[in-house]
Amino acid sequence: MSGIFIAVITMLVLMPPLPRFALRDTAGVVHHEDEWSKSRAVVIFFTTIDCPLSNSYVPEMNRIRTDYANRSVAFYAVQTDTTIAAAEVRKHANEFGFSFPVLLDAKQVLVRLTGATATPEAAVLSGDGQLLYLGRIDNRVVDFDKRRAAPTESDLRNAIDAVLAGRPVARPKTDVVGCGINLVNPEKNQGSDRRP
Repeated sequence: MSGIFIAVITMLVLMPPLPRFALRDTAGVVHHEDEWSKSRAVVIFFTTIDCPLSNSYVPEMNRIRTDYANRSVAFYAVQTDTTIAAAEVRKHANEFGFSFPVLLDAKQVLVRLTGATATPEAAVLSGDGQLLYLGRIDNRVVDFDKRRAAPTESDLRNAIDAVLAGRPVARPKTDVVGCGINLVNPEKNQGSDRRP
């Protein structure tokens, strides 16, 4: 029994703390990491305005947000391409009708926190920022030129359901087909997304 206790303490010590950040969304509202603590789960969609696959998933992202709106799940999208002007991201968010905040993350704090590599990719985190799921939204896209008429696996919904039920996510990592995220050097990129 003491071995289990030591393992749990070791895991808690090794888990990095949630980074402090202040990220502005396309409506001008600043979001901080402490607002996550009010949620049973936090879902982050990694997107970019010029990725056709990411854009094709916006309606499903909105449906998922609607389905979980009253279940204490927070939803955000993160614009992953730091070279796109805020005005363009704002226009895109309005044209595509995102029903949740689209965050501008100049230093890619949330990309680095989750390890996201492509758009559209989704992450589910606990209220204290622990990564519980990272991967595809569903299996509708098989490859860039191959899609199913309808998904047969709803990976993100399954992950959210598990978290809300207090169960471990059965498949915490799934492969995603999408547009690659180019990581930037946070020291060279302008824009402040960390609070003092």
